[in-house]
Amino acid sequence: MDADAAGTTNDKTRQEHQGIQMTDQTSADLTLEGVPQDAMRRLAELRPGKPGSIFTSDLSVNEFLLVREVGFRPLGLVLGSSIYHVGLQVGRWGKNQELDVLSQAMYHARELAMTRMEAEAQALGADGVVGVRLDVELKEFGSDIAEFIAVGTAVHAEEGAGGGGVKDWRNNKKLPFTSDLSGQDFWTLIRAGYAPLGMVMGSCVYHIAHQRLGNKMGNIGRNVELEQFTQALYDARELAMTRMQAEAEELHAEGIVGVQLRQHSHTWGSHTTEFFAIGTAVRPLRDDHVIERPTMVLSLDS
Repeated sequence: MDADAAGTTNDKTRQEHQGIQMTDQTSADLTLEGVPQDAMRRLAELRPGKPGSIFTSDLSVNEFLLVREVGFRPLGLVLGSSIYHVGLQVGRWGKNQELDVLSQAMYHARELAMTRMEAEAQALGADGVVGVRLDVELKEFGSDIAEFIAVGTAVHAEEGAGGGGVKDWRNNKKLPFTSDLSGQDFWTLIRAGYAPLGMVMGSCVYHIAHQRLGNKMGNIGRNVELEQFTQALYDARELAMTRMQAEAEELHAEGIVGVQLRQHSHTWGSHTTEFFAIGTAVRPLRDDHVIERPTMVLSLDS
């Protein structure tokens, strides 16, 4: 009996020690990702799943209730930030061309913010992050300095989430899924038998050639397509979309929903602009899923 008791005590001590090691490892991983100590303390105070714990969320009341209804419990608000100095690249005055240095800067800065947000979600033991916002804010530190911010609500899939039968909600990279869908769209997606894999994006910063004076003068008073401008904007959008699709293929997605194609000039002037494509890559949860037919709602308001 004494030997058994001693063995049990040693096992318990070993488990407790392993728990401490896991916590230390989590802190080390967060540090490597660039997450500050204050963020680690905030996440530790949330204590998800323990008695008396609280959660934080930027979901609206309706979104919160819908996310809960499909079996996901909010754990806490997670965020990632990167203040980035965007390098210099000058395009040729009369040539349409992608500015690779700027494209890489905009993509890398967003990726840093997203990675840090995912690291915070991992620390909470989350299965995913919903309602993600990915914003760019120019700072007063300089015209070439911007903060890239990713914010969302980390969630944990409870038993039976999505109708049951789903063993793992994480993507093929073993990371929590991320989604910029609203709580309502997330609810609809899960109820229809699909799940998010991750936010996918593509960026292209493009220099649009200037018109020569002779061409400008020749177009005065005429209805005419400016083919040079058309081709430039067309190419830039296609490059951004292609890069977004490549990310979805890496996640083995069936498709991308909620795609937004944004255009930002930032501080580069009238002939340099960024095209940014972003959406949520999705997969079917099961082969036999059935999409519910929508029901008609008749308003009685006058």
